[in-house]
Amino acid sequence: MTDIITVPAFSDNYIWLVCNEKVEENKQYAAIVDPGEAEPVIEALKKDNIQPIAILITHFHHDHVGGIAKLLSIYPNLSVYGPASENIPHITHPLKGGESLSFDEIKADFQVMNVHGHTAGHIAYYTLDEENNGKLFCGDTLFAGGCGRVFNGTMEDLHDSLHKISQLPDDTLIYCAHEYTLDNLGFAKWVEPDSGALLAREEADRASIDNDQATVPSLLSLELETNPFMRTHLPHVAKRVAEATDKTLNNSTEVFSAMRSWKDSEYD
Repeated sequence: MTDIITVPAFSDNYIWLVCNEKVEENKQYAAIVDPGEAEPVIEALKKDNIQPIAILITHFHHDHVGGIAKLLSIYPNLSVYGPASENIPHITHPLKGGESLSFDEIKADFQVMNVHGHTAGHIAYYTLDEENNGKLFCGDTLFAGGCGRVFNGTMEDLHDSLHKISQLPDDTLIYCAHEYTLDNLGFAKWVEPDSGALLAREEADRASIDNDQATVPSLLSLELETNPFMRTHLPHVAKRVAEATDKTLNNSTEVFSAMRSWKDSEYD
């Protein structure tokens, strides 16, 4: 079984260390996901005497890649995986999506997913542990209760990427890269103000924050039940977005685009 170590960075980022299970007599290794900042990663590695073996990058934004150079100065033999179509220095293994990666040291295999939209080349890493539990490291594509803004990708691509993620098993754990959950749920209540599941989630996540606990990872099943950007195919959601944006919306993609623009312009 893999261990996942949460490394907080900046004000609201999460860097993930994907490690082999910690057993007393065995050395622990780690793949580092989206190290926007090096110092907290180095501190976490040294604290638990963990040897890094690779860096996995989802997209080019500085808060996901800014720590690569310093990590390589300390651990020069690290392989760096990332999207081939984005300008990211130090990439040794460019990826387009569809590849399979295997890391014996941490006993983990990853399927690389093309999840364009937030950026034009954004990718994600999906893994099943030895107990067949899925984990998705999705950067800024899907957030707990929300999704990323569209920068140099397209609304259509991001909508399609979220649909692709929705096809994974319901018990997949979603490891996104930011603690945006309560803010996202605030907008979700604009879309579905009468949702009991949404209100229950907000209460539980607020309690986590009050106890200095992260709200991520989240379950995909919970996202499908409460995240409005995963629910644009539902008639009542489409009706609400059409009313709020004063638009005629003909399909799920148009609902998604209108919803994302609505959040960008009136909520964020």
